[in-house]
Amino acid sequence: MIQFDDTEQKRKLSELYEQEEEQLAKILSRKYGIEYVDLTRVAIDTDALRLIPEQEARKAEIAAFRKAGKKVFLAMRSPMRSDSLKWIEQLKRLGYTVRPFMVSVASLKHAWNNYKDISNASAMDAGIINLSREELLNLKENIHSLQDLLDYIQEVLKMSGKSHQISRLLEVFLGGGLALKVSDIHIEPEEEFVRVRYRMDGVLTNIVKIDFDTYKLLLSRIKLLSGMKLNVQNQAQDGRFSVNVGDRDIEIRSSSIPGAYGETVVMRLLDPATIGLSLHELGFDDFTLNLFKEQISKPNGMILNTGPTGSGKTTTLYAFLKYIFRPEIKIITLENPIEYHLEGIVQTQITKNYSFAQGLRAILRQDPDVIMVGEIRDPEVAEVAVHAALTGHLVFSTLHTNNAAGTFPRLLDLGARPEVLASSLNITMAQRLVRKLCPYCKVEAQLLGDDKRLVDLILEHIPRKDEVPKSGNTVFKAKDNGCSKCGNTGYKGRVALVEAIVMDSKVEQILRDNPTELDIWKASRHQKIRRMYEDGVVKVLQGVTSMEELKRVVEIDEDEVVALAEGARE
Repeated sequence: MIQFDDTEQKRKLSELYEQEEEQLAKILSRKYGIEYVDLTRVAIDTDALRLIPEQEARKAEIAAFRKAGKKVFLAMRSPMRSDSLKWIEQLKRLGYTVRPFMVSVASLKHAWNNYKDISNASAMDAGIINLSREELLNLKENIHSLQDLLDYIQEVLKMSGKSHQISRLLEVFLGGGLALKVSDIHIEPEEEFVRVRYRMDGVLTNIVKIDFDTYKLLLSRIKLLSGMKLNVQNQAQDGRFSVNVGDRDIEIRSSSIPGAYGETVVMRLLDPATIGLSLHELGFDDFTLNLFKEQISKPNGMILNTGPTGSGKTTTLYAFLKYIFRPEIKIITLENPIEYHLEGIVQTQITKNYSFAQGLRAILRQDPDVIMVGEIRDPEVAEVAVHAALTGHLVFSTLHTNNAAGTFPRLLDLGARPEVLASSLNITMAQRLVRKLCPYCKVEAQLLGDDKRLVDLILEHIPRKDEVPKSGNTVFKAKDNGCSKCGNTGYKGRVALVEAIVMDSKVEQILRDNPTELDIWKASRHQKIRRMYEDGVVKVLQGVTSMEELKRVVEIDEDEVVALAEGARE
């Protein structure tokens, strides 16, 4: 009996069928007026493929196969399908220009096979994770407290399939962080577990403990998105990616450092909405607000803002820049890194081969009217900044000192001469951020004991005493366990406490005598600007914050309070 092997015949028939299908795709491409491509002869760009999740691509019979900058090449079985058109609009909303191509089913299958070579994370161009509008609304509507967030996390941890679980877990961490308006997410391995914490209104809060297997996969995912090296574990690394929330991109700054039990990761969430504050929204009283407006409206000189990391210096300086911005003036910033983008302002960034000193000199050749230098940290930058302020430029910058008076000895240490400072420096300020009491659940409290005595001592000689609210001994404090509107913390949002010293003849005179910070404060007392703790006490009496929160953030030196009171009597 003769047996025929029809394998070769089937192969030839399959090839004929595929050729016919390719010919049909070519004909349809001419009919619809779009280009044709055979993807089996094209290298598939996995970065482009990531733009559309595999399940969605198969469902709509599409595939993004190439990406060049913000241009996406999109393969389609039918350009008239509603789900395909929906994805074109989605890509356009993300800022891409879409170039459609007609393809065969064989081409699409070839492209889809490449999904196995990439992560299932919905990573996008330059590390963008696409949170859909629907998902964002779901998070905003359902995550109002830490307990709501925990319910989401526990649900994810029960999921099967580690890869999908890790993608969803990172999405919930980030989405929950945006819903609760946190500034940082901390992932910290310890001996037996890994702790995840949120920084909410400046205070770290425990969220959840995860196992090491989950942590390792999560760490790899964050490194991949952030552009860090996966195989480097004993060195500090920095990276970045973005989360799309529909109408804007939230930038995430990632940092990892080696530790005893693994790498600690911190993700900082930079939401453009939080930087859009005007001067009036920063919490300055009318006297201080008008003082700042006067100083930053001058055509030249230097305005310095001091305080530790996370004290809101950048937010305040950006608010200053936005206030003075006009089309007829040129503003250039030099930052490390650029945290938020400001329309109409030229922003430049420090790199490995582009230092603050080099950048500042280059900026001065660009004919600016206003300059913002991210930080004065060495004599060279201080010298160039002072020179710029003396030659007709308005210069904004920051300095690391504990208070406004500490600016002067710090600049002198960096080589500035007292007489030059007198001509170049307009005003120096310092600030801290305190949490605001939740207006829905704050409760009355009484000032008693040492707190009462200290507040009375401060109020005895506080500048502009007639403006201080008369509240007696009654103030407010945070309610235990808060309420649903404040995430059960008792606090909602933050406000700045500020102090400042304006350069005038009395301050200039004292600088020639190698003064202490207390001497500088005494010399500037006639300016009627409140110290930071005095500003805080007023906000406590106004019910904006609590005495406990004020003492947590600002050190109140009773000896200094007494010394300033004695100086005022003199």
